[in-house]
Amino acid sequence: MANPAPASDTLTSKDYYFDSYAHFGIHEEMLKDEVRTLSYRASIYNNKHLFKDKVVLDVGCGTGILSMFAAKSGAKHVYGIDMSNIIHQARTIVKDNGFEDKITLIQGKMEEVVLPVKQVDIIISEWMGYFLLYESMLDTVLVARDKYLAPGGLIFPDKAIMYIAAIEDGDYKEEKIGYWDNVYGFDYSSIKNIAIKEPLVDIVESRSVMSDACAFKVIDIATVKKEDLTFKAPFKITAERDDYAHAFISWFDIGFTHCHTPIYFSTGPHAKYTHWKQTVFYTREALTLKKGESVEGEISCAPNKSNPRDLDIIIDYSFSGQNGSVKDVCDYKMS
Repeated sequence: MANPAPASDTLTSKDYYFDSYAHFGIHEEMLKDEVRTLSYRASIYNNKHLFKDKVVLDVGCGTGILSMFAAKSGAKHVYGIDMSNIIHQARTIVKDNGFEDKITLIQGKMEEVVLPVKQVDIIISEWMGYFLLYESMLDTVLVARDKYLAPGGLIFPDKAIMYIAAIEDGDYKEEKIGYWDNVYGFDYSSIKNIAIKEPLVDIVESRSVMSDACAFKVIDIATVKKEDLTFKAPFKITAERDDYAHAFISWFDIGFTHCHTPIYFSTGPHAKYTHWKQTVFYTREALTLKKGESVEGEISCAPNKSNPRDLDIIIDYSFSGQNGSVKDVCDYKMS
């Protein structure tokens, strides 16, 4: 008999997380994200000299696509770890493609799994979440690194850079936030305070970006510690035209710098679509900026105390320009 499901009113994204990755739809979306998948493939296929005869660990292997890239590139053996039930289908896929002697798939938590080898030469993982760190598996990759990666071993990818900029988004902000002022003749404005605290993951057109971008966090996967993922970082962005700023926007770039020719991809609004899209943080007040005026502040990010896969984000900013000044602290929760 199946175990009774937990009460729905007590479920969090932590409860749903592993179950959701058993569904095919989420894997289809990731596989069809060509920027993501082709970047991983290029970083592995173009560096067969790094993978030849090496033992590889694929953290969060999903359907096994990265494991098969590594096996096809000459890896001695690949161990793929995944908590989700998708691993049963992955085993069939691996067998159907003739890699069952090269790839071993193990279901379980990386923190609890015991590999049949003492160390691995390379770790590969697609661990990134929205806003890079939401529902991210980076903690798990760090566990695998510290437990199994041989001295001088490689991690693919090994760099992540987070950016912030400002966007003009008046129409959509009105539709998303202003809507609550009058809902079929009723005052729902109390919901605005809740709605504005929820970051929006969406596609932002590059023409909406009205400032330059500031890189506020650089993560070196080879050396970063778990505690480094709770941080406060200063930023300064400058208007590139006269315009309004209704929200901050964030995205990230990923780097495979161990490659003979380093490979990078971006999830920014200027780049080709990825399933990570961008993350929008609406501000309570619109800013009126002249070209060359700047917004300065600090962005804080921490795992939520009740569910570490959720994120508490604070943007503390100030602006003083020709058309007025604003200072505000905006707190958000990604859940």
